[in-house]
Amino acid sequence: MRRTVILFFREPRLGVGKKRLARDIGALAALRLERAMLAQSLDRLGRDRRWRLLLAVTPDRAARRWRAMPQGRGDLGQRMRRALAACPCGPRLLVGSDIPGLNATHIAAAFAVLDRHHLVFGPANDGGFWLVGCRCRPPDFAAVRWSSPHALADTLAGLPRGLTVGFAARLDDVDDGAAYRRLRQRRGR
Repeated sequence: MRRTVILFFREPRLGVGKKRLARDIGALAALRLERAMLAQSLDRLGRDRRWRLLLAVTPDRAARRWRAMPQGRGDLGQRMRRALAACPCGPRLLVGSDIPGLNATHIAAAFAVLDRHHLVFGPANDGGFWLVGCRCRPPDFAAVRWSSPHALADTLAGLPRGLTVGFAARLDDVDDGAAYRRLRQRRGR
């Protein structure tokens, strides 16, 4: 079965996305970083022939510009579930576009975890997750406190019994000023 990676993102527009980050570093700096991280993700993941890369974008009207599937309505969990369910059964991963350390090695390792488990998650240092993957039926994501340190724990608590879960590498996403400062320190800027 063909492996699929879904890059899940909001079309970068000034004042629309990355609001917590924009509050801390300014709207223009947040937009520049958002664009840079998206371009980096497209470059790092789109060239690898071990999987096909699909894009899932919000707002829906941006789908044609990006040659992407629209995420549709609903909260983050509903939109992620819909994107995962839109793919035929087989190994598939959904990743965010705000993971500056993400590379093809992380994706290949996550697929290896998924070969042994029903689901795979890539934990983020803020309590959320940067990756979710499944082989067939995506998780439900009910009662998850999104954008909180409880997002991964809530997701795991809501899974049906009997499913095995594996974990990929722990990576940082960049959602706020503290994460941005850590990124700049690591990159020496």
